[in-house]
Amino acid sequence: MNKTAKRADRIRAILKNIYPEVKTQLLHETPFQLLVATILSAQCTDRQVNAVTRKLFSELKTPADFAAAETSALEALIRPTGYFRNKAKNIQKCAAALEQHHGGRVPATLEELVKLPGVGRKTANVVLGAAFNTPGIVVDTHVNRISRRLGLTENKDPVKIEFDLMKLISEEDWNDFSLRLIYFGREYCTARKPACPRCPLLDLCPYPDKTPG
Repeated sequence: MNKTAKRADRIRAILKNIYPEVKTQLLHETPFQLLVATILSAQCTDRQVNAVTRKLFSELKTPADFAAAETSALEALIRPTGYFRNKAKNIQKCAAALEQHHGGRVPATLEELVKLPGVGRKTANVVLGAAFNTPGIVVDTHVNRISRRLGLTENKDPVKIEFDLMKLISEEDWNDFSLRLIYFGREYCTARKPACPRCPLLDLCPYPDKTPG
């Protein structure tokens, strides 16, 4: 195990101690609901998405419902999540593809998920981890930012970061490690003015622009 891998393992252990129980904050009852919620979460907080999906999922329940919905009605329902026109288009195309190619069921493999309209590796890994318990690294804005600050990657591209982290973290910890970085990013390692003086990873962090105590 090289120095970076050893430091990554110490980081993993500390984060596990701070956040022993982690799960996606997107409310859902089915893999399809999680897929829709994850698409809506782009450039939007989980809290806002959850506020929207409570009403959304009471009116539209299945891929067939979403595919057949009036686009303007769907846009109105998801408008508070931002980028609502593009999201509505992707969700309806995704729902139609599920109906046409998968019998209305969400596929359980990365290869099939990323073929769906509007679904990239991040969204696919969220669904695989939370709905199917399949190991994967989710690289959202928090994971992207923090993994670079911690010196776990030098890449900015989310896919390259994903593969860098996969080399450093044991497969059985991929899902929880991603979630713990997200929790950590919200509480400590924020984009602006990270809480460096009280950060539990301060001694393991090479980030040169730490905020002063």
